[in-house]
Amino acid sequence: MIDNLSLPELVAQMFVVRASGYLFDHQIRYRSWEPTADKLRHYLENLGVGGVILVGGSAAELAVRSHQLQSWAKFPLLLAADIEEGVGQRFSGATWFAPPMAIAEIARRDAAAADRYAEQMGAVTAIEARAINLNWILAPVVDVNNNPDNPVINVRAFGETPEIVGKLASAFIRGAGEHPVLTTAKHFPGHGDTAVDSHLELPVLPHSPARLAQVELPPFVEAIATGVDAIMSAHLLIPAWDAEFPATLSRKILIGKLRQELGFEGLIVTDALVMGAIANKYGTSEAAVLAAEAGADVLLMPLDPEAAILAVCDAVTQGRIPIAQIKESVKRIWKAKIKVGLSIKEKQTAVDSKSIESIDLRLLANPQARATAVDILRDSLKFGPNLPLVPKKTSENQFLRNLIVVDDVLNCEFLGNHTPAIALPEKFGYELQLIDDRTGAIVDNASAEHFFPTLLQIFIRGNCFRGSADLTKAARDWFEKLLSTGELQAVIIYGSPYVLEQFLPHLPNSIPYVFCFGQMPAAQSLALELLLGTDK
Repeated sequence: MIDNLSLPELVAQMFVVRASGYLFDHQIRYRSWEPTADKLRHYLENLGVGGVILVGGSAAELAVRSHQLQSWAKFPLLLAADIEEGVGQRFSGATWFAPPMAIAEIARRDAAAADRYAEQMGAVTAIEARAINLNWILAPVVDVNNNPDNPVINVRAFGETPEIVGKLASAFIRGAGEHPVLTTAKHFPGHGDTAVDSHLELPVLPHSPARLAQVELPPFVEAIATGVDAIMSAHLLIPAWDAEFPATLSRKILIGKLRQELGFEGLIVTDALVMGAIANKYGTSEAAVLAAEAGADVLLMPLDPEAAILAVCDAVTQGRIPIAQIKESVKRIWKAKIKVGLSIKEKQTAVDSKSIESIDLRLLANPQARATAVDILRDSLKFGPNLPLVPKKTSENQFLRNLIVVDDVLNCEFLGNHTPAIALPEKFGYELQLIDDRTGAIVDNASAEHFFPTLLQIFIRGNCFRGSADLTKAARDWFEKLLSTGELQAVIIYGSPYVLEQFLPHLPNSIPYVFCFGQMPAAQSLALELLLGTDK
């Protein structure tokens, strides 16, 4: 069947393009990355691209969107999403789990419980993905986050040692593997010990081969042994292995290390080719050619898919990439599609209706799945001393302040007037003040009239494109100011445990605190109920 495809059709199967999960063009949020319906349909129907990665919208919308995309496709599509924390992380309404590092925290006290949670998380993620017709989970992250300054991996990792990461990531793969979805170990050969965000620029991993074999590689070896379907490359320069090309573009790494030394036979997928680490130097078309030449089977998110397909075709025609290598990649892709239940037919003009499961929204966020998500959040909480907090004013002319610090007020979907971080303190008389780095100017000189007993809630974790996992300046300045004036009543930190570690040495024992790995409403409820003593 593959032998009957034209060269452009073969090459197009290697590409996965990004699209909005929303149904209408006017809802597109990232216009430089997410094509309009007409252009997307052209990619699927005329070019025959192999898959789509989706972001945005509700789970119910995505169920409709996935049917739409499959109906346009020349060949059945792999439909992927970065759902490292469950389907609800990207598509509202579904189950949203804590970041994987929360399970690593549980493993410190109860390894068996952590293993069980990771497996349940994998199973729920797979079930809910299939309920809305996603068939490719771009998870788990198997990077070893042993660098607290890592701005891009951070709490996405299952821990800080290769042993715990390998064990928990493999449990996730086992849980998901019971269902017809693809799993993906990322980011090969390990993005954990970096302090540079590869979305912005190219990090360098300076370690020796011995160190890489000891720390970075073991979780990938374990994931392969567990049966992971795909491995995603990292946009990293690793001079000990290849001083010229980043891992994504390195044949020495993708073929020499991953295929030959580790014996991986599944799909090799690049990280997004629009990321600065690759795009800044190599551009849209050449990056795709180099990745294919290096041995990648799937080329993810080129900025201009049509130009990238043509460039790879030209490279084949010119003898730069053997046609046999392209065909081997497409064979792996189609083998993966068959595994998830897609029916490949030669030159079909529409997807076989039997290859799409019927939508069953009862499978989304059912009570058992949500209970598991809450249990993980609860069992990974950190807190101390003098709980519960008793909200009180010291004079009548004061008001209690609920000061919430976020990375970006305009990109904060987990907060609203109805969410617990705002609604629960309001019941205790706290008035909201919401700030980020752009709105967080503070008054240097406090006075009696400007003395406000304050509950400080900080939402900070490593975020892509931010370039730093450190505290925002606003959070640091407010924390220091409230301590110096005596206004600080209590602190809740949602997200990064490394932020907690920076605060704790300066926090008096008289001031209670709660830390939660999650930032979603369920995490807010747990943290505030513990702080205020309403969890009894």
